[in-house]
Amino acid sequence: MTLEELYTQMGGNYDHAKQIMKMDKLIDKYVRKLKNSDVGINLAAAAEKMDGTGLFESAHAMKGVCANLGLDNIAAAAEEITEEFRPGNNRTMSDEAVKAKLQDLSEMYQNALVCIEKYENS
Repeated sequence: MTLEELYTQMGGNYDHAKQIMKMDKLIDKYVRKLKNSDVGINLAAAAEKMDGTGLFESAHAMKGVCANLGLDNIAAAAEEITEEFRPGNNRTMSDEAVKAKLQDLSEMYQNALVCIEKYENS
């Protein structure tokens, strides 16, 4: 599997990743590191407690990592959570709506991790 095929399977934007990192070697290096990143674990822990500060910080971290990797769909979903819990912002979503968005975000993130695993094994 090529990097471009990986990005297609993940629903990512390979061209965006290429603009940011310039070289496939760097994209490959950092997309592989996503598997060992704590961003998903931290977000899940904050979601379990509905910890606003934790949700903001972990969603913000996930947004940044995924945006730099060209995983625009995940970054956009994480941005929604980031803005919902950004200090100084008034909440606009119910807890149930937040939980549904977190579930969708988790599924996209887990799908990316599965795709990366397949990429590494190909």
